Amino acid sequence: MLKIAWSSKYAHPLPAGHRFPMEKYDLLPEQLLYEGTILSENLFEPSFLEMDWIRGPHHGSYLDKLTQLSLTKSEIRKTGFPLSSSLVEREVHIMDGSVKACLFALEHGIAMNIAGGTHHAFSDRGEGFCLLNDIGISANYLIKNQLAQKVLVVDLDVHQGNGTAEIFQEVGEVFTFSMHGAANYPLQKENSDLDVPLPDKVGDEFYMTTLKKNLLPLIDQVAPDFIIYQCGVDVLATDKLGRLGLSIEGCKERDRIVLELAHQNQIPLMCCMGGGYSEKISHIIEAHANTYRLAQELFF
Repeated sequence: MLKIAWSSKYAHPLPAGHRFPMEKYDLLPEQLLYEGTILSENLFEPSFLEMDWIRGPHHGSYLDKLTQLSLTKSEIRKTGFPLSSSLVEREVHIMDGSVKACLFALEHGIAMNIAGGTHHAFSDRGEGFCLLNDIGISANYLIKNQLAQKVLVVDLDVHQGNGTAEIFQEVGEVFTFSMHGAANYPLQKENSDLDVPLPDKVGDEFYMTTLKKNLLPLIDQVAPDFIIYQCGVDVLATDKLGRLGLSIEGCKERDRIVLELAHQNQIPLMCCMGGGYSEKISHIIEAHANTYRLAQELFF
C-alpha cells in the first residue's frame, strides 16, 4: 500500500496571504482522494520526531535558537517565514513525516510526504522557506540505524539543493545529485557530489535527455540501496520562480524516469514534494498529483 505523510499542520502556520502557497498541502490530498488515486487509509499522520535525530545533521546551537524563537531578524528574513512556535511545530512534523515515509518505503518500495523537500536548510541555518532539512535528517536516520548503506539523493527541484549538499559534503554514505536552473536561486551554489546546472527556458526533450544521461549511470556508480527524491514542480514553464520550460506532461515524464529507475532496480524510494509557485494553483496540484498517480501505477 502507498503510504503518504500528511498533517493538517502542513497548511496552516502562516498568516493569510503569505506568498508561500500553503494551500497546496490541503488541496493535493483532497484531489487525490476525490479522483480515487488514494483512499483515506493511504494517509498517515506524522508526529514529533525525537530531537536527537534532528540534531544529527543540524548544529545544536542553531536548534536551540530555533526552538526558543531567538533567531535574529536577519536569520528570520533569510528563511522567508515569520518565525512562530506553530511554524517550528510544523517543521518538526514534516521531519517526522519524511523519516516515517522512509520506513514505509523500506516495507512497500515507495512512500511519500506531501510536504518536505526542505533542501535549503543548512546544518547551522535556515534559508529559502526551509528551517530544517528533512532530506538530511531522513538520510542520516537510515544510515545511523543501518537501514541503508548508501543513500542517493535525487534533487530535481528547480533550485539547487544547497543545504543538503553542505550537510553531506563529507559524508561518503550519501551521494547528492542536483539538477537545477543555473541562473536561479541560490546565487551562491554549494558543491553537490554531482551538479547539473541547466540554462533558462529548457524544454521537455532537452531536460529528459540530460536527466537520463546523468542519473541512469549513478545506479552502477553509486550502488545506492535507498533513494530520496526531491520532486519540486517549480520546473514548470508556468512557475513564477522557475525560469525553466517544462510542460505538465514533461514534469510527469521526469517523475516516471526516477520512479521506474527505483522500481526496476528494486531500490526503496521516498518522495518529498519540494517547491511549486505557478500562478494557477491547479497547475501545481496537477503536477504534484501526477507523482502519486505514477507511484500507484508502477508500484501497486
